[in-house]
Amino acid sequence: MKRCMFALLALPSLAYADDPVLNTGDTAWMIVATALVLLMTIPGLALFYAGMVRAKNVLSVLMQCFAITALITVLWVLYGYSLVFDGSEMVKGQITLASFIGGLDKAMLAGLKTDSLVLGIPESVFIMFQMTFAIITPALIVGAFAERMKFTALLLFTALWFTFSYAPVAHMVWAGDGALMWDWGVIDFAGGTVVHINAGVAGLIAALLVGKRKGYPTTAMPPHNLGYTLVGASLLWVGWFGFNAGSAVAANGTAGMAMLVTQIATGAAALAWMATEWVLHRKASVLGIASGAVAGLVAITPASGTAGPGGALVIGFAAGVICFFCATKLKQKLGYDDSLDVFGVHAIGGIVGALLTGVFAAPALGGFGTVTEIGAQLWIQTKGVGFTVLWTVVVSAVSLKLIDWTIGLRVDADDETQGLDLSLHNERGYIL
Repeated sequence: MKRCMFALLALPSLAYADDPVLNTGDTAWMIVATALVLLMTIPGLALFYAGMVRAKNVLSVLMQCFAITALITVLWVLYGYSLVFDGSEMVKGQITLASFIGGLDKAMLAGLKTDSLVLGIPESVFIMFQMTFAIITPALIVGAFAERMKFTALLLFTALWFTFSYAPVAHMVWAGDGALMWDWGVIDFAGGTVVHINAGVAGLIAALLVGKRKGYPTTAMPPHNLGYTLVGASLLWVGWFGFNAGSAVAANGTAGMAMLVTQIATGAAALAWMATEWVLHRKASVLGIASGAVAGLVAITPASGTAGPGGALVIGFAAGVICFFCATKLKQKLGYDDSLDVFGVHAIGGIVGALLTGVFAAPALGGFGTVTEIGAQLWIQTKGVGFTVLWTVVVSAVSLKLIDWTIGLRVDADDETQGLDLSLHNERGYIL
């Protein structure tokens, strides 16, 4: 089983030679999957986050997710697709610049035609599918610094982080022979390292460098509309089938199994988070079960192409419990203000999933990968996690510091007190 079918695009001659004929069934599925992944950001993630902030900041979070969708769309066309999937200079087994980042041969989607095919589907569909991944990744980071970052700073940070963190990590993991983490043998079917660890760790760095919200943690800052949050989580759950099953780039058995294990892990994680909360607090909360579901979705993402149903259950339960403690107890103990638990859910869930991928990809444990030595694969997964964490820490910190030294990261105290809806956008989410 291939670790990720995306990698074949790095070898255009093979990709086109292997699938010279349009597969209409695969194409139809990939168009649907693409729409599902876009649904994850707008409106899914936007509503999930909007419900968790205070009423005076609801529009600001919706605006940030919407604006990131527009910005990354343009950057993906200009150079993002090329930086991720142009592997023309890569050489297997040799570490060169091309091992870390793609070239610009595909900038402005050069060479794209209506009959260009990749893996039996139109290249235009593949480009659009991958664009939706690039969109949601920086949008995830928004939750870590919600209610206090300047809008201009957000846009600049998104552009820098996308260019120097998302694109290189995606290239290193998915671009095929010659790409650094691909050559290591890292398994990441749909984005555990590329999307969730990458964004989650960036969220922690942003929360630390932007600083705590005014009044945190002594002032109560409850979610203003958990109905929005549950609807958003539900849209994320449904959209995630496009995210994971779509990563097969085909309507086949791998896609079907990816869909099944995604459902299993999500249900298990939602129950695990809810049960843990129930034992500790004697209540089961809406926010808790929604957060648990997202933790399960995150954790199964890297394993969705190789884990079996049993592995999905374990991954889901582990993610639900571990992410609960990291998003509550660990955050309280360390005192950082990750507003909407981006680090606790996405980074930690991504790490749990990435590591357990190396375990449950083994056929001996019901997996569908080619792992025969679990210890060796677990070490490879650990290297991939560690390198991704280091990369995004450096890029995120440097980007945020540069912005802070120039235009500043944070709104002033009066604007924060008034709320970002009025102070930054001159609009209200609700008529009082």
